[in-house]
Amino acid sequence: MVQTSVAVDEVSEGGPEQVRPRSGGIAGLPWLVKVRAGILATDVAMMALTFLTAQYVWFGGFSEPVASNRVPLSYLEISLLFGAIWLVALSAQRSRSERVLAVGGEEYRRVVNATVLAFGVTAILAFLFEIRLSRGFFLVALPLGLALLVLGRWITRRVLDHLRLMGRCMSDAIVMGEPADVRRVLTELAENRQAGYRAVAYSLTSGTSASWGNPGWTSVPEIAERDIVTRVAQDELRAVIVAGELPGGRDAIRRLGWDLEGNGVELILVSRLTDVAGPRMHLRPVQGLPLVHVTLPQYSGPAHALKRAFDVLFAGAVLLVLLPVFAVIGILVKAGDGGPVFFRQERAGANGSTFKMVKFRSMRVDAEALKATLMAQNEGAGPLFKMKNDPRITRVGGFLRKYSLDELPQFWNVFVGDMSVVGPRPPLPAEVEEYDAAATRRLLIKPGITGLWQVGGRSDLTWDESIRLDLNYVENWSLAGDLVIIAKTVKAVFENDGAY
Repeated sequence: MVQTSVAVDEVSEGGPEQVRPRSGGIAGLPWLVKVRAGILATDVAMMALTFLTAQYVWFGGFSEPVASNRVPLSYLEISLLFGAIWLVALSAQRSRSERVLAVGGEEYRRVVNATVLAFGVTAILAFLFEIRLSRGFFLVALPLGLALLVLGRWITRRVLDHLRLMGRCMSDAIVMGEPADVRRVLTELAENRQAGYRAVAYSLTSGTSASWGNPGWTSVPEIAERDIVTRVAQDELRAVIVAGELPGGRDAIRRLGWDLEGNGVELILVSRLTDVAGPRMHLRPVQGLPLVHVTLPQYSGPAHALKRAFDVLFAGAVLLVLLPVFAVIGILVKAGDGGPVFFRQERAGANGSTFKMVKFRSMRVDAEALKATLMAQNEGAGPLFKMKNDPRITRVGGFLRKYSLDELPQFWNVFVGDMSVVGPRPPLPAEVEEYDAAATRRLLIKPGITGLWQVGGRSDLTWDESIRLDLNYVENWSLAGDLVIIAKTVKAVFENDGAY
């Protein structure tokens, strides 16, 4: 769900007399106070570990003095001062804001910005007060501190995600809009509890919900539009979510903001730009006209050069480290039926060019010849051929496929430039021939060993879902997003959902 969060005071200018704020806010969310306290404690612990480790690694102790023309300071005292600056920077960047907790990459971006800011301010203060600091100390502290802070946030995110899956630490919300838009938002909130919002009521601006059937969240009650403000005033609600557009357009949104102001709630507008990532959307107010700029995707340039450099380094490291594993798998495959160790198959790459993708052989030697006789039993989506109990898979191959070990040789394809570590699924040329205009856009960048399709359901995805995920990646990829997908891939592999 792509959403644009609008603070109430940003739409209330020129409205009626201010309503006295109720005593809600954070006080109405004790779980939020506890979560923020836990994150603060984690940040402090990670900073302390950073400074102690950096001082021990660089100086071999904890009492190394600092030369200063004004006051003598030890690195322990400098660390305490620096830690205070760091905490202030994290607060200034609102890295513990409810809006970014455990959702997307914005929280991590703010942590990175705060860390760079804190180190910059410390360097400036050291220069102004003539404090000579060891460069080596900070060369150790900067990357270590950033890594530990991000690790701490990741740990707290996993804890919060787990609590939200149990129905705890949720913010109550009312969803309003047209029936189709409301249904979409209610469905996404029910299926994605990690978003942190729980629909407690919905209001339709037109039509009825009679056509919804029984989607699983019919226990959510419907209320009249005129009762929304009354419900907000009575309950400890945190958000009113506007799904799509309201009758009356922006004036209706403005009036709703006036009605809600002073109640301690967020007004959230769900954008119809459902497949455009936040980093590509930029709000640019011009003479009172809120222009939302959507940056067009680029398929070359510095970012793609950086992606290629990452691919070479990552694939090279994997090939080097897993060489003994490759040898063991090769022996097992060969011993299974005496056939070749590797299976090479022509696949479509960037811009429709073809290459030979290499995998550990997991099927019988005559698998391709047998495929024609099994087409009637195809369980794959669209032009894909998949079978959950494919009789062509060997005994060793079944194990390799379960944990995606058969895919490991594809790191060679990445290393030589045919593929990327993260990207769309590499299709067969025969599949490409059946692509429509939208699906063809998958070929704008190199295919990947993993991608959104791998962490989003693998073979259990429908054809339309697979296309949507691949197109979303093609147009919105980032190196930070690639790292997140790689981390999620490890989890998906061990859970082996949709692996066949």
